[in-house]
Amino acid sequence: MAAKAKAVKKTATTKKTGTRKAKASSQTSVDSQFRNFTPYELTKGEKYMNVDQLKHFHQVLSNWRRGLMEEVDRTVNHMQDEAANFPDPADRATQEEEFSIELRTRDRERKLIKKIDQTIELVDQAEYGYCDSCGIEIGIRRLEARPTATQCVDCKSLDEMKERQIHG
Repeated sequence: MAAKAKAVKKTATTKKTGTRKAKASSQTSVDSQFRNFTPYELTKGEKYMNVDQLKHFHQVLSNWRRGLMEEVDRTVNHMQDEAANFPDPADRATQEEEFSIELRTRDRERKLIKKIDQTIELVDQAEYGYCDSCGIEIGIRRLEARPTATQCVDCKSLDEMKERQIHG
């Protein structure tokens, strides 16, 4: 009887480990979906944030958003499929913790999706790519590194220094 309980527990543990690997790889795929784009090729004398650049960033942001939304759907399906009422309290607690971590991750992604939506709106209004603090160009490469950036490198650095001084 004890051997059977150990086998059930081992199966549950193996199942959880497999789930963790799947989650890690799906998170990597979301990151790579954002990173998986062709960098914009600047031409000499090209106007900053012209129609082609705005289209490029709209595509980057839309693809990133779509990848995050797909991950949300996968999480819902995963939680429905994996939800089990394990007889062992430790197994139940482990499952609850895994679900809690997934939900926290999805909450962060939900906030990111909202930020992406706001950024897409700026692109659509042709107001994208300029620093909210000083008004200068943020720069194509910085925006490709962080498409939701709203500040140039200098203003962002100053804000971070101020933040460190306050929370020191």
